[in-house]
Amino acid sequence: MSAPERPERPVGVVVAVLALGGISVALMQTLVIPIVSQLPTLLGTTTSNAAWAVTATLLAGAVATPIAGRLGDMVGKRPLLLASLAAMVVGSVVCALSDSLAPMVVGRALQGCAAGVIPLGISLMRDVLPAEKLGPATALMSASLGVGGALGLPAAALIADHLDWHWLFWVSAGLGAVVLLLVLALIPSVRTARGGRFDALGAVGLSATLVALLLGVSKGKDWGWTSVETLGCLVGGVVLAVLWGSWELRHRAPLVDLRTTARPQVLLTNLASVALGFAMFAMSLVIPQLIQLPRQTGYGLGESMLVAGLAMVPGGLVMMVTAPVSAKVTRRYGPKVSLVVAALVVAVGYGTGVFLTHEVWQLSIVTGIIGAGVGFAYGSMPALIMSAVPVRETASANSFNTLVRSVGSSVASAVSGAVLASSATVVGGVAIPAENGFRTILLVAAGAAAVAAVIAALIPRAAAESPAAAAGAPAPAAAPAVGRSVVGTVLTDGTRPLAGAVVTITDPAGRQVARGTSADDGTFALAVPTGGTYLLIAAAGHLTPQAVLVAIGSGPVRADVVLAGRSTVAGRVLRQGSPVAAAVVTLTDATGRVVASAGTDAAGNYALEGLTGGSYVVTTRADGRRPAARAVQVGDDEAQALDLVLEVGGRVDGTVTAGTGVHTGAVVTLTDADGEVVATTTTGPDGRYAFDDVAGGDYTLTASSWAPATGSVQVDDGLTARADLHLGGVPQPRQESAPTVTTET
Repeated sequence: MSAPERPERPVGVVVAVLALGGISVALMQTLVIPIVSQLPTLLGTTTSNAAWAVTATLLAGAVATPIAGRLGDMVGKRPLLLASLAAMVVGSVVCALSDSLAPMVVGRALQGCAAGVIPLGISLMRDVLPAEKLGPATALMSASLGVGGALGLPAAALIADHLDWHWLFWVSAGLGAVVLLLVLALIPSVRTARGGRFDALGAVGLSATLVALLLGVSKGKDWGWTSVETLGCLVGGVVLAVLWGSWELRHRAPLVDLRTTARPQVLLTNLASVALGFAMFAMSLVIPQLIQLPRQTGYGLGESMLVAGLAMVPGGLVMMVTAPVSAKVTRRYGPKVSLVVAALVVAVGYGTGVFLTHEVWQLSIVTGIIGAGVGFAYGSMPALIMSAVPVRETASANSFNTLVRSVGSSVASAVSGAVLASSATVVGGVAIPAENGFRTILLVAAGAAAVAAVIAALIPRAAAESPAAAAGAPAPAAAPAVGRSVVGTVLTDGTRPLAGAVVTITDPAGRQVARGTSADDGTFALAVPTGGTYLLIAAAGHLTPQAVLVAIGSGPVRADVVLAGRSTVAGRVLRQGSPVAAAVVTLTDATGRVVASAGTDAAGNYALEGLTGGSYVVTTRADGRRPAARAVQVGDDEAQALDLVLEVGGRVDGTVTAGTGVHTGAVVTLTDADGEVVATTTTGPDGRYAFDDVAGGDYTLTASSWAPATGSVQVDDGLTARADLHLGGVPQPRQESAPTVTTET
């Protein structure tokens, strides 16, 4: 796949539209908060059932985010972004027209499918923005979730107080439709899709795992943490996670590349994201409740939902301000430093909140401090992820990071609910959480942020680890380097070192700061003048050039680059002129090494891309069919069309009899002219046997039970040869040439 062409668009327009998309998703999630307590009455249902209007969005978002990320890498980020926004619009309209529980849950689930908008938007920015603009843009896009949440609460309160509650969803639908049209009109379409087969079983497995785990966590308080339902969900989720992980490690094109997520930089970033997700969400749970609790409690401030929402606004505004600051810190010191700073600021904010809870302005200061840390975190986490994964995995890696962040938020919700419930006292028939319960949550959130800081400090400075090492192959030796520098290996075909590749490094302004060529073992080492984020470009002859971002601190960082070819072998897999779906097509080189593989679609089409010139063997196989193989010579930069035909074999069937009737359980063996056993089967209750897809030729049939019987049979491709066998007698072969009784069983 060639490097994406970046169409000319004003950077500010692209960033503004994508950030507005993130804000619209956050608003959609927040708008329902003012009416949560009223939903049982509004929908004519119980409190427990009404909670599904919130739970459905959480579960749908958790499931849709990684799937949207994977599909974004396969078919393009922009189409999946549009599909996610369309789901939000449709879901909002369904909710706006609802007056009962069932359509409301359906609509909220559709709204949850838009959760992938932010990671898709960040990944799309990597495709369409120049390198020097990427840091601030991704920081702002990532922070849009917090900004939208902070601004959405007062807006939702105003609508709920002055208009019919259905208008909450009409506003969400209208905003989503506006963003969808802006994306269609202003966001360029770039050709970054890499195709491939979608891991449907992996998607089902991940969905079942997430639903089980998040359902157990989110409903544990209602069901009881030791109830059969809760424990069944949690234990079942763990079992499903193990099975799903095993499948993903074996699958050639997994939904989530667990080997990539196991790289230290990606793994530790995701672990820090879980802890920060917990800390970020705790603010939304504690502060609005403290502001709205009656003053008679001694610690509540007795204000309205609108005031509570306005108290959250400073946090959102500070996020917008600190997002570009985070990008500058990242450019100078690296995203790791930014994430450590973010976690420490969040910890300080919650620590301050333990003491400043007596006035609305005090809580606004707390939200501002926490918002500053969140703004830094939202900018640094995508930078760490994108600098550690290949361009082709950007969307899925960012989506997985968003997913683990939401897992942390779900755990925060469950833990906070349990803490407040255990500390509550009943006053006038209403359970009111104690002040110590709120302070406990603030302290736990501060601790989670501190844990995130420790984990972030352990993240290695390397910008990316060797793809060869990730695939289990030994990594080539790196070139020596000292001071601020970029070292790595240029590879082709995934694991082979490439000599003579030209490696160039440019700064955010596009100026060249270093240039060199890879050595005989593919290694290179280039010094850079200062720390910051640079663009590394590798190119070699007939191969597709690649560009990666590298974040440099005070020492050397590693950035291995894989260059793919520009050639393609594509065609159809056919059988008797009809397409064969789900056939596996494999390409091996002259040494027998598998270079590429793909599956056929419903029309029998396949495509093997990113190939270098050379001699290859293309093979295909399908269930119940004999494999086919073709040799092909591929040029350095060409598209080779090659259809593969699965041969149609013959069929041998008949009946085994003994005495005066059919014989059940007789062993029938088919042996070729060289005496090799081709197939063996056992007769059924009706005494019949059958061998399908048999190559043309002469065979010997043997039926055995207490006394064997043998006979000869000739098989022609595409025809059925029938031979009845009588134990103790001789076979009576007969040949049929009707094409209507061929190899189909």
